[in-house]
Amino acid sequence: MKLNQAYSRKIFVFVPLLAVLFAALGVWGAGAILSLPAARKIENLPGGFAVEPVAFASQSGATLRGWFIPGQPGAGIVILMHGYRGDRSQMAGRVPFLVQAGYGVLLFDFQAHGESAGKQITLGYLESLDAQAAVAFIKERYPAEKVGVVGLSLGGAAAVLATPPLPIDALILEMVYPDIHRATANRLARYMGNWARPFTPLLTWQLKPRLGIDENALRPIARVSVLPVPKLFIAGEKDRHTPLNESAELFAAAQAPKEFWVVPGAPHGDAHQVMASEYEQRVLAFLAKHLRRLRR
Repeated sequence: MKLNQAYSRKIFVFVPLLAVLFAALGVWGAGAILSLPAARKIENLPGGFAVEPVAFASQSGATLRGWFIPGQPGAGIVILMHGYRGDRSQMAGRVPFLVQAGYGVLLFDFQAHGESAGKQITLGYLESLDAQAAVAFIKERYPAEKVGVVGLSLGGAAAVLATPPLPIDALILEMVYPDIHRATANRLARYMGNWARPFTPLLTWQLKPRLGIDENALRPIARVSVLPVPKLFIAGEKDRHTPLNESAELFAAAQAPKEFWVVPGAPHGDAHQVMASEYEQRVLAFLAKHLRRLRR
């Protein structure tokens, strides 16, 4: 009887420990998967636009590949920056209304995404160097044009994290995480349940051994306050990756001039697909205010 009780006590202790061990191993494996490259072949841009294939070097070590569609002189140029594990085609739906309004448009793949080289996705760290490279590429070719950036999720984080700040004239940030700790916790809860939130440090701790970066390097909320560029923040009402309160906090931390738009019913992802007409009206109004050059 005593032997059975002792055995039961061991099982009672061992089983929870084993469950925790397996969960920890699962989170470690998830860290490996999250940083894997998202390389893929990109189809041609639909719509019959006069697209110039482009390639330019980044200090991230990658040669970045993309498309450029020229616009009307003096209208300005818009750089579209895609989200995590996406590619330039993720932003292709915005091209028609931007081109129709006269803007030149650059779409490109971040390092370790699409057709650009790269060994690991770094959640905004190396991608911020790619954002700098994209702006520098446009500035070199069109020094007289004003430049705007539309950054979706990872793309927005990369634009904000760029150091020194990007030399641009307008910045649109869609559903951007305030810091990597909360971004990680939200995604664990989204896909595994709230019980997984305590495992967040096991994922963020991996940033150093896997990617060679510190958690503090991935805090857009600490960088957005120093950006003088006019900003339009776009948040999803039903976003579970970057909840509305976190988007509002990021907006509150930013210096003026700034605007904030909540897309009703929108989850994390492409706000343009959810409310195309209003999205286009708001984005075009914001860009016209800050990119158009006055003509005699």
